[in-house]
Amino acid sequence: MYFCKLENLMHDSNITFHFAAGHGQLYERIKNKHRFHELSRTSHTQNMKKLVKVVSDEKIDLVHANSLRMVLYCICVRKISGIKFKIMYTKHNVTILENRSRRVFAYLINRYVERVITVSDFEKNNLIKAGIKANKIKTVYNGVDLNQFGFNQEEKGDFFKVGILARLSEEKNHELFIRIADQLRDKPQIIFYIAGDGPRKQKIKTMIETCNLSHKVKLIGAVNRPEEFIKNIDILLLTSYREVFPMVILEAMAVGTNVISIDRGGIREAIIDKETGFLISSHSAEEFCRIILEMESDESLKYKLIENARRKVEDEFSLDRMVENTLGEYRKCY
Repeated sequence: MYFCKLENLMHDSNITFHFAAGHGQLYERIKNKHRFHELSRTSHTQNMKKLVKVVSDEKIDLVHANSLRMVLYCICVRKISGIKFKIMYTKHNVTILENRSRRVFAYLINRYVERVITVSDFEKNNLIKAGIKANKIKTVYNGVDLNQFGFNQEEKGDFFKVGILARLSEEKNHELFIRIADQLRDKPQIIFYIAGDGPRKQKIKTMIETCNLSHKVKLIGAVNRPEEFIKNIDILLLTSYREVFPMVILEAMAVGTNVISIDRGGIREAIIDKETGFLISSHSAEEFCRIILEMESDESLKYKLIENARRKVEDEFSLDRMVENTLGEYRKCY
């Protein structure tokens, strides 16, 4: 999605943009298909050849890599082609390489990458601690499309709906979400919704059934329009073991849905506790439940947080700001 946002909105009369990625569901959203170069999802050799040709034929000066794998591709392409184009890297998550060898990771980034974009100051500070040169790094927050995720002030119905939108994987800690629902099973007006798909789908389904919560917790699967799911719940929960800076937080803040989140990664750069949402320091089901009940009963608190959150997204996390700041990083390379 990050790739599509940049591809759709990047405009500069002095820059010609080309785009390369694997074919996927988001292909139809690409506007400049005449400058799109499809990569293989299975053949590294084929991708190297294609990238060497694109860099050479199009006289590419700068490659913006959206993953560490693409950084490694670029290093190889530079060596194969002999063309000294510059490399910029947006770091979205923790990589296997930095977990296994920070020294190797830091060497590659310092030696070959001109600029590094992090999506939170938390991650920027982690890179500096890992040995990446501070003057290479700039935080550019992910941006929300404020038209797609429009502010919603409609009443949300008779039930109080609590949701989670995340990949069904271990690090997202859906078990905690289900424990929260279990502790509130005697509150019939509160219903829980799990949106998303992933490898732990069957385990989560089994846990719901084992706890006799099928009437209370609805597993609704993948959602094609996340904005609609988020708009239709009263509270979004984040229960993850680890995070860098999840987009779903900003999307909820944009549409007018309250957020209660575990305090991990760069989340506190968007969620200011008791001002734009609630932060919880530990994975305590009791603490999540306490705040859910407080939010359900206190309308004035709920709407104060909603207004503050929307204002913060407009001021700091808009898509236009992200695109302009990214362009600014391109310009610093020349």
